[in-house]
Amino acid sequence: MADGDLITVEVAYARPDQQKIIELLVEPGTTAYQAAERSGIVKVFPEIDLDSAKMGIFGQALGTKGLKPPREHELQPGDRVEIYRPLISDPKEVRRKRAQKKQAES
Repeated sequence: MADGDLITVEVAYARPDQQKIIELLVEPGTTAYQAAERSGIVKVFPEIDLDSAKMGIFGQALGTKGLKPPREHELQPGDRVEIYRPLISDPKEVRRKRAQKKQAES
């Protein structure tokens, strides 16, 4: 396959202390999961478990809102696959506690 038949995509992951964006050329029809595997990002961040990691394209979570899951979502030229870290705490619980604290201060 000639380079002209390939598309450019990016795979990104970020921790509070380090982030990495890897650009790669892939064949049309490559899925988000396949791009993440091929990027080698797990070598940089061994804590990533690609089989369970949530992924998205430019902030749109794959597998939600009509988007196919990472193993089925075919990438378009210029797409950035974002691999999300697991949540440390439930955002709803954090908001509830913040509201309770604010109410107690009133």
